[in-house]
Amino acid sequence: MYFAGNILNMDNRLAVLIDGDNIPSAYVKEMMEEIAKYGNPTIKRIYGDWTNPRLGKWKQLLLENAITPIQQYGYTTGKNATDSAMIIDAMDILYTGDVTGFCIVSSDSDFTKLATRLREAGKQVYGIGEKKTPNPFIVACDKFIYIEILKKEAQDTSTPSSSKSSSKSDVDKITPKQIKLIADTIEDVADDDGWAFLGDVGSLLQKKQPNFDSRNYGFQKLTPLINSIDEFEIERREDSKGRKKLIYVKIKEKKSKGRR
Repeated sequence: MYFAGNILNMDNRLAVLIDGDNIPSAYVKEMMEEIAKYGNPTIKRIYGDWTNPRLGKWKQLLLENAITPIQQYGYTTGKNATDSAMIIDAMDILYTGDVTGFCIVSSDSDFTKLATRLREAGKQVYGIGEKKTPNPFIVACDKFIYIEILKKEAQDTSTPSSSKSSSKSDVDKITPKQIKLIADTIEDVADDDGWAFLGDVGSLLQKKQPNFDSRNYGFQKLTPLINSIDEFEIERREDSKGRKKLIYVKIKEKKSKGRR
C-alpha cells in the first residue's frame, strides 16, 4: 500500500494519541488534516499535566478539534509522565477498541516498543513528530511524518505565490544515498524491460524507509520528485480501460563512451 501522497481507505478507524508534553500546539489543525488522509480518527486524546501553564495554548485548540484531554500529573521532576499513560491507553484500545490503526504523535523514542507491539497485532501505525525524533521510533512505524513538513505547507498556504519559491532552506536535498534507495527499489519491482509501476515503487519505499516522503524534498507527490532526478525516466501509459494514466519509472541506461 502506497501512503505518500495518496488518500487511503476512509474505513480505516484510527486512534490518535498525542504527547502534549512533547509536541508543539501551533500546527494542530494541519496535523489533524494530515491524519484524516489515512483514515477516520474515531478516538482523539492528548496527554499532559493540564495544571501546567505551559500547556495553556492547547486548551482552545482541543475544543476546536474535538480532542479529549487526559490529565496526567508529573510524579517525578524532569520525567515525562505522559508516556506510561499513553502506552496503557493504547493497549486498552488495542484489546477493547474498534480501530484498525493508531497515530502516535510524539518525538519520544520511548514509544518504539509500543509501535512495534501494535504492528505485531496487525494494526497500522502512523507516527508524527519533529525531525529530532530518534530513528528507532521512526522505523517502528509503518509511516512517519515530520511535523516540519506540515509547518511548511501551512506557511506556503498563507504566503503569496511570488515568494514561495524563495524558501528552500527548510527542505532536504536529494542525496546520492536517497537516489540509490530509489534506484534499488525500482530494480526490486521492475519487469524484464526495467520498467516499474510507480505505485509499487512508492509502497516498497515506504516499507524500506517509513519517513520517506516526497514533501521532505519540496515535492508534493512522488512523480515530480522522480522526474527531477536525472538518473530516472518516466513513462505515462493508459490503463486497459483508457480511463487514466498509469505512471511507470525506469533507471536510465548509462551512455557508453565511444571507442577511439
